[in-house]
Amino acid sequence: MLTAFWEALFEVKKVLGESLCLAFDTSNYTTSAAVFDGSEFAVSSKRLPVEKGKLGLRQNDALFHHIKNLPDVLSKLELKERRLYAIGASAAPREAKDSYMPCFLAGHSFGLSMSSVINIPYYSFSHQQGHIAAAAWNSGYPELMDTEFLAWHISGGTTELLRVEPSGTAFRCAAVGGTSDLAAGQLIDRIGLMLGLQFPCGSHLDMLSLESQSDAYFTIRAEGLFFSLSGMENKISFLYKNGMSPPDIARYTLLSISRAVSSITANAKKLYGELPILFSGGVSSASLLRTENPDGIFCSPDFSTDNALGTAILTFREAVY
Repeated sequence: MLTAFWEALFEVKKVLGESLCLAFDTSNYTTSAAVFDGSEFAVSSKRLPVEKGKLGLRQNDALFHHIKNLPDVLSKLELKERRLYAIGASAAPREAKDSYMPCFLAGHSFGLSMSSVINIPYYSFSHQQGHIAAAAWNSGYPELMDTEFLAWHISGGTTELLRVEPSGTAFRCAAVGGTSDLAAGQLIDRIGLMLGLQFPCGSHLDMLSLESQSDAYFTIRAEGLFFSLSGMENKISFLYKNGMSPPDIARYTLLSISRAVSSITANAKKLYGELPILFSGGVSSASLLRTENPDGIFCSPDFSTDNALGTAILTFREAVY
């Protein structure tokens, strides 16, 4: 059932007509723009080029490619006949004051400049808030954004269990669990490159894992709601050098991570009760993670990865509420 806020959006839309909110997300590996009008959306994205065999990009290179990509990404949204009501962007990885990555300056500066020229409002959010909003909307549970819930953000740079609470028209996220060292996506990319897969390796490792039926996995140490991935990379490297097949390595990696997440989720339920648990971030598109966490709320794999949809939704909420 829709909350009063979302019911009110339909009334607002009658006033705005064909007005759209535009948003940008310039993460470490994807340039993305999206428009949202309260119910319909469109997303345009372009991956940043990463040299084969490399584990990502330096920040100055990522920033260069975003600046180069933004005009092309924006042109694919075909906005010439549409009226923009507000513009938003992800300006930092998280909401914390010390959270900063240069690549987000591209979308933030582009959006802020556009809003000044067109003379419409500009709103900034964190990349993490955008991930959660996109997952909530696309999974069919937009009402989560108006309630308290738990959310996993599992990606190349982050593996955090968040307590999410409404705050005005948006929400605030506080990390209550996750990894204490490597992010799950970092480990997946390292194992993927060891197997000769193309970076980013998540989707390729996922497909490879489907060729295996092995039940072997690494038991990951956990303390409360936190767990460590240190030691797992060395174990997998040892297994690979001693003859374990690439499909079995892929399944071993993803099954180990998925069962660790499932264990932490069970601990969180004991602590926080039966709050809904939303999964976001690129790693949440992994088949085994979904199988091992049947009570979780998942969006489609297309909207698990970095994209500007969530930021556009948050921009719309901020602009019209």
